[in-house]
Amino acid sequence: MAATPGLRMLAAAGVVVTLHPYDYDPDADAVGLAAAQALGLDPALVLKTLMVEVDGRPACCVLPSNRQLAMKKVAAAFGGKTAAMMPKARAERLTGYRAGGISPFAPKRAVPVAFEAAPCGADKVWINAGQRGLLLGIAPGQALAVLGAKVAALAV
Repeated sequence: MAATPGLRMLAAAGVVVTLHPYDYDPDADAVGLAAAQALGLDPALVLKTLMVEVDGRPACCVLPSNRQLAMKKVAAAFGGKTAAMMPKARAERLTGYRAGGISPFAPKRAVPVAFEAAPCGADKVWINAGQRGLLLGIAPGQALAVLGAKVAALAV
């Protein structure tokens, strides 16, 4: 396992996480759901990281792997009028991570981050650590604090 930029950032901030490697399936229709199944975790607590553009500006959404973004809610969460998924190649350039391994922690270029409200009351959630096939376990409050993220309704 690589020491990803996100893991280095969390360690530097004094945040202790647990690491959960799994066999990444590049052909999976839903990477987050496949990760939850591989690790035997609740898909509502395995969070996916999706890069979006709100009024043309980049932003990051973190939500349960079993939910879908509602673009009107995403736009509202970031104070915009329209939102769309960011093209894969742009998301990879902006974050420095490969699709299927994008983490909200320590992207190459910092962008605003919003978490879906639903899992924020859990004791622990699992988020991509910045490498395909590797999740990190973290308390939602710690993730929100280190990212300076907002909590919002983002999902359908």
